[in-house]
Amino acid sequence: MNLGIITAAGKGTRLGADINKQFINLCGKPILAHTIGIFQRASLIDEIYVLVPQEFVEYTRKNIIEKYNFTKVTRISIGGETRQETVGNALKFVPDYCNIVSVHDGVRPLVYSSDVNKLIELLIESNKKDSKVQGVILAAPAYETIKRIDKKEGIVRTIPREFVYHAQTPQTFFKDSLFKAYQLAKEENFIATDDSMLVERAGFKVKFLKGNHENIKITTPTDLFLAELIISKNGIH
Repeated sequence: MNLGIITAAGKGTRLGADINKQFINLCGKPILAHTIGIFQRASLIDEIYVLVPQEFVEYTRKNIIEKYNFTKVTRISIGGETRQETVGNALKFVPDYCNIVSVHDGVRPLVYSSDVNKLIELLIESNKKDSKVQGVILAAPAYETIKRIDKKEGIVRTIPREFVYHAQTPQTFFKDSLFKAYQLAKEENFIATDDSMLVERAGFKVKFLKGNHENIKITTPTDLFLAELIISKNGIH
């Protein structure tokens, strides 16, 4: 079984709305509904867990899961204070027969279902060639010149941008390795900025699939405006 975990437990105050950003309407339906729909349509995803703030569990069930008939959603759980805690909460319920877990940000509604499938396929293919490969993520190439900065001394050096990519989600892993990575982080009280960092830190290899710069994370009003333009242009979702 391949599981999609969608993290949507953030408060998201920077959008300046009266409701959490994952529930703001984007082209006629909540951002979170767009995102879940991507995993619903991905043929290699069997089940979906959605993590939301406690006060939005029933709202999500009635106004998103049931309203849009997301039949693959088998669990709506309460998220944590951090993204890492939220994913950790979801992992507590993952069954033994699950093989692959794909973790995605609830406010990234512009990834393609085909990319969700490609990540799973690339993970399996890469692992056959090298058993140390336990994860694959989407990552988009940096377009601008990247500088390494020392806050006291200023610019340390320029990093060639062909070697720099922006990590995105989904991030897809074999379940057992993701479990081990999270357990190690818990034991050592280590906080990461994404799941890949934890899996890398646990000694596993992580590959990447070249992503699209349109796969933005909606955080600000400008992001919301861009997302509306992208959806209108592509005619998707």
